[in-house]
Amino acid sequence: MCREEASELSSLKPQLEELGVPLVAVVKENVGTEIQDFRPHFAGDIYIDEKKHFYGPLQRRMGGLGFIRLGVWQNFMRAWRSGYQGNMNGEGFILGGVFVIGPGEQGIVMEHREKEFGDKVDTADVLEAVKKIT
Repeated sequence: MCREEASELSSLKPQLEELGVPLVAVVKENVGTEIQDFRPHFAGDIYIDEKKHFYGPLQRRMGGLGFIRLGVWQNFMRAWRSGYQGNMNGEGFILGGVFVIGPGEQGIVMEHREKEFGDKVDTADVLEAVKKIT
């Protein structure tokens, strides 16, 4: 999850708390001060999945050629203009996602799998999905 998306999701925290739903990030590594630098952008708990189980048996990746995609550059410019900077530390080719997960058998209520670097979820979709949790 990028810092821009983390900030936008964090803006939902009061509404999520009111609905009894925690805001949680699962990251794949902690290189240097990566999590410490991410913390100001994310208002929830952060867990490290060093074995990358949460990312699934078939990790979705975008190789270096992804940087020639117009959408990636548009996403980069949007984030940069908003004052967000990424980092170049660690493994940066695994695509992330945002999931709304309900308790027990309800499972995944909503999923947004990043299609290219910087492809972020619509926070209105997240809030709508959270309201469907039983």
